[in-house]
Order: sequence, then C-alpha cells, then structure tokens
Amino acid sequence: MEAFLSANRANWDDRVAVHAASSFYDVEGWLAGERTRWSVHRALGEVAGLDLVHLQCHFGLETLQLAQDGARVTGLDFSPAAITEAKALASRAGLGERSRFVVADVLHAAAALAPQTFDLAYVSLGSLCWLPSVQRWANQVAALLRPGGRLHLHDVHPLALAMSEVGLRVDRSYFEEPAPHEQDAEVTYTESGAALCHQRTYEWNHSIGEVVTALLDNGLQLTSLIEHDWTLWPQFPWLEQTESHRWSSPSRRPRVPLSFSLVVQRPGIP
Repeated sequence: MEAFLSANRANWDDRVAVHAASSFYDVEGWLAGERTRWSVHRALGEVAGLDLVHLQCHFGLETLQLAQDGARVTGLDFSPAAITEAKALASRAGLGERSRFVVADVLHAAAALAPQTFDLAYVSLGSLCWLPSVQRWANQVAALLRPGGRLHLHDVHPLALAMSEVGLRVDRSYFEEPAPHEQDAEVTYTESGAALCHQRTYEWNHSIGEVVTALLDNGLQLTSLIEHDWTLWPQFPWLEQTESHRWSSPSRRPRVPLSFSLVVQRPGIP
C-alpha cells in the first residue's frame, strides 16, 4: 500500500508548479481580486469566524479564498511541495495570520492536527479517489469535528469515475476494491502540456452508499445529499461548458451524475 501512496505523492509533487502557473487555477487573477473559479461560493454558508480545515488542500488556493471570506483556516495535504507553495501564496495574499498549512496524510489528520478540532471540515473535488479506505477517512473527519461541527464534501461522482472517457460505458468498478485502478498520464488536467516526471498513479472508487455509510458509522448525521449533473472541469471530451466554470452532458446525451455534495454534522451543541 505504501508504494501506491508514495507514487501518488510524487505525482502530486510534480503537479504543483504546473498547476500554480496554469490559467485553470489563475493564481494571478485571484490575487488581483478577479472572479475566478475559486471565488465562486461553494454553498458552505457563512464561514466568517469559523475554525475550518480543508483536507487534501493541494496548494491552498481554495483554502485561502475561505480565509479571505473570514474563516480561520488550516490546510492539510500529503505533498510537501504543495504545502510549501500554499505558505508562499498565503504570504503573497496577506493571509498568513489567518492560515496554517500542514504536511500530513489525510488518513492520519486527527493526530497531525491534535488537539485542534474544527467547526467545519471541507473536502473538495478530486479528493476521495486517492484514498484506499473511505471508512478510515470518515473516522478522521469525525475526530476533527467539534460537537455541532459539520463536513461539507463536494467531489467527483463515483459513477463518473467508473465511466469510460469515450462514452456512457462503465469500465471501472463503482465500488471500493482492495486493489487500486492503475493509470499512467503524461500530463495533468490543466491546459499546460508540461510532462510530469512521475506519471503513474493509483486510485480507488467509493460508491455513494459506501461514503454515506462510513460517515454514519462514525456517528455523524446526514443533513444533505445532492447529485449534480455538472462538474467544474472537462472530465470527458464530450462534455460541454454550460456556464462559467461548469461542464455538463450535451443535450443530445442522457444526463448523468458528474459530481455530488453532502453535508454531515457531529451531534451536540457547539
């Protein structure tokens, strides 16, 4: 298992410089105050004054938007290169005092951040597929939340992860399997054609039922679950851009779930 996770970490270390310079993330536009995809509100509600942890935060751009919105943020990621970039970006944005960034595996997040707990945990698009066990992840989320605290997850729909790029055909397991799906990609999902040094990655899918059950098993209460027919990037070549930073199935194709969001809460009075 460690070999799989080490390969993924090396791949994500490679991606940091490419992503930070890309128009997809548009760091310079965000620093200039432009409305980029990362200044679109993520339906988190009012975050001002909250202690917020962003798990698998990559190089922290979305984390820092939440700090700009008034939260006291902690970003956690397993990539040392990503966390180094996040700290540099926080300094450039003047958000160093409202942000903290930590290098750690999300499956050990509670120990890495102890004794701190949070009002809100946030997990954003493209996160769960890198984890071999959704039960272990849910255990960490539960440990990080204060009584009354909540998790907001917005991620790729597991059916979309199971589908072929060439059409509406399932070619990967919809469910969590012991063995990961192995793939090689020379470039990343941003528009840059820069080749990655570490091109092999390993992913695990987790069904909607498995994600929800894992969270319930760890004492959290489901308050919202929504399946979306859109996503925030052109995951498949046949998707069409329907509005700013959103892609959906074209009208001639059946609508399929491309992402989903859920909210769970830890019982108790804040």
